[in-house]
Amino acid sequence: MTFPIRAITLDLDDTIWPVVPSIVRAEAALDAWLREHAPRTAARWPMEARRVLREQVDAEHPHLSHDFTRQRLITLERMLREAGDDVGLVDAAFEAYFAARCEVEHYADSVDALERMAARVPLAALSNGNACLTRIGLMPLFRFQLGAREHGCAKPDPSIFLAACARLQCEPAQVLHVGDDIETDVVGAHRAGLRTCWINRVEHADPVRRWPRDDVRPDLEFPTLAALADWLDAAQLPDAANA
Repeated sequence: MTFPIRAITLDLDDTIWPVVPSIVRAEAALDAWLREHAPRTAARWPMEARRVLREQVDAEHPHLSHDFTRQRLITLERMLREAGDDVGLVDAAFEAYFAARCEVEHYADSVDALERMAARVPLAALSNGNACLTRIGLMPLFRFQLGAREHGCAKPDPSIFLAACARLQCEPAQVLHVGDDIETDVVGAHRAGLRTCWINRVEHADPVRRWPRDDVRPDLEFPTLAALADWLDAAQLPDAANA
């Protein structure tokens, strides 16, 4: 199946890299930082207790459901205060966590595929998470990164997709959104009028996922970003530099 597109928006977590290893690494980095700089907080809030507290903070602040950074800052402040440590350490504690959060391990195909796609059409990152492409080192391949925190609401809300299209100066039907999540990526983008590509990494899925809906289907489905890059090449789309 081929159709013309002028730009691509991409999800990040579990599309370009697996998110769980980076979260595990970030939590371990936070543990180490707290043990050194706020030992009472480290003792009072082991990992499982932090998880429960984070869920409580989420429930208390539903208006921040799109802002993972603010949720975590609130959680860290409460941890420090209740343990009797200096709440002025919040920003440094978050930096310890966030630096490790951005130490992602890309899927083997991702970087080469992104380079190939960026040579064809403009790319934009569109994520509910808070990973930073500048820190990760991929920002040169993207026109911009639009996160739910910056936009004010999260996928699958149509407005975040439409905002990205406006910044790309494209009509929604001219933009292909690429992501792993059935509801937030494929269904959300479809309802906003974008073309959609479901990245279903069967090699990394247990059990293997199958498309579950009859009312909405992705325009494309691939097991890797490399396969999507192959599709772009086969479609003989113009290079981004000449678009």
